[in-house]
Amino acid sequence: MSDGGAVSALREIAFWLERRNAPTYRVRAFRRAAAVLGDVSDLDRRVESGTLTELEGIGRTTAEVIAQAHRGDTPDYLVKLRDTAEVPERGSGLRAALRGDCHTHSDWSDGGSPIAEMAATARWLGHEWMALTDHSPRLTVARGLSSERLREQLGVVAELNRELKPFRILTGIEVDILGDGSLDQEEELLAELDVVVASVHSDLRMRSGPMTRRMVAAVSNPHVDVLGHCTGRLVGDRKRPQSTFDAHEVFTACHDHDVAVEINSRPDRLDPPRELVRLARDLGCTFSIDSDAHAPGQLDWLAHGCARAEECEIPADRILNTRRAADITR
Repeated sequence: MSDGGAVSALREIAFWLERRNAPTYRVRAFRRAAAVLGDVSDLDRRVESGTLTELEGIGRTTAEVIAQAHRGDTPDYLVKLRDTAEVPERGSGLRAALRGDCHTHSDWSDGGSPIAEMAATARWLGHEWMALTDHSPRLTVARGLSSERLREQLGVVAELNRELKPFRILTGIEVDILGDGSLDQEEELLAELDVVVASVHSDLRMRSGPMTRRMVAAVSNPHVDVLGHCTGRLVGDRKRPQSTFDAHEVFTACHDHDVAVEINSRPDRLDPPRELVRLARDLGCTFSIDSDAHAPGQLDWLAHGCARAEECEIPADRILNTRRAADITR
């Protein structure tokens, strides 16, 4: 029989590596070792004889983690990751107030993990709910969901919700805002979803006037709940300039149509910039602090968005995901 402590240690290491955006191959090594360990029937003998590395999928580092956890110790590798985790100095109060996350991805589109694994991690982090918002069909590079695949996903989510309750996966999508401001999914299907995040992923260098009209048309759609990463910028190593648009007009439309402005917590986005967060605040907008997670460990990136929201003096009662699931669903 396998060692639950060792499996948990391997999975937690994968979580912390994902949280710091480590290379995918390193994360997969620990998740693969956890999966292999689930089928090991002679773990005591292998730990004692030092033959764990004879198992395909277990290397020297993962074997050491397994051996230490099997003896009842916290593996040194895990201790180091916990101790060196970067936590923003600000935003802890807002982070504690968040009940869920309105923007997450699974391996149904361009995420790296199954829906169940994303949900299990969200629950482990203390969330009450998580909105699953895989991409829409036009974003083929991200394996966007056709209407048929999205309907199939709704059935999977319904089954998982029966297993996970009271935790709840909210049905959703990150729908592309097309060039004319229309949305990249069937209107009737959008109406069935709990959370619709609308985002621009193409023609990011569009001139300000057309981009403004495009975004206003999208947030005016009655099915849209959140305007995702509104400037499209990337920061850090992967730099991309922000799109240009009349932010006053776009955020006024968000306010008028009760669409939350997303504070995207991804370290490579941190979108929108602080001055636009403050403008949306002054115009009376609500906000959604989202992880935009594509892997379980990235769900904890919410702390970055919370720090940003606190810096911009956004009160908790204007943040969508401080609400209970029942107050968000249609």
